[in-house]
Amino acid sequence: MNDEDVGFTWLDRAIVWLGKKLSLVFAVIVLVSFYEIIRRYVFDAPTLWVHETVTFAGATLFVIGGLYALATDRHVRIVLVYDAVSHRTQRWLRVVHHLLGLAFCGMLLFASWSMAKGAVLAPWGGIRLETSGSAWNPPFPALLKVAILVAVAVMTLQFLLHLIRDLRGKGDK
Repeated sequence: MNDEDVGFTWLDRAIVWLGKKLSLVFAVIVLVSFYEIIRRYVFDAPTLWVHETVTFAGATLFVIGGLYALATDRHVRIVLVYDAVSHRTQRWLRVVHHLLGLAFCGMLLFASWSMAKGAVLAPWGGIRLETSGSAWNPPFPALLKVAILVAVAVMTLQFLLHLIRDLRGKGDK
C-alpha cells in the first residue's frame, strides 16, 4: 500500500481497506457481463438478472468510490492554484473545502434521506422496498438509495474529521 493510499484518519484507513477489497467486484462484474454476452449471442438464451445485478453492483461501487477519493485526497482540486501557495495557505484552502463539503453533504443528507425513506417505507408506514419493475423485479433501487444515504453520512463524518485535523494544523505536509 502506498503512503498516498493510507488515508488521514481511522475512518479514511477503513475506507481505503474496504475500497481495495471491493475493487475486486469490478472483475466479477466483467465476468458476469461476459457470461451474459455468451448466453445471449452464442446460445440465444439471455438472462433476466444480469443487467440489473451488474448495474446495481457498479452503481454501489461508484458511490463508495467517492468515499475512497476523499479518503486518499484524490478528489478534484485546482492544482494550479493549490500547488502555487504555501503549506499554511493550502491548509486554509482545505478548511474552506471541508466547510463547503459539509454544506454540500448537509443538502445531500436531506435529499438522500427523503429518497431512501420513500424507497423503503410505504405510505402507510410499513416496510416496502421499491423494486425495479422488471420481470425479475429485485429491490435494487431501494438498496441503492439506502447505500447512497449511508455513503453521504460517512462522507459527512469524513469531512468533519478532515476539518478538525486541518484546524488543528495536523494536515500540514
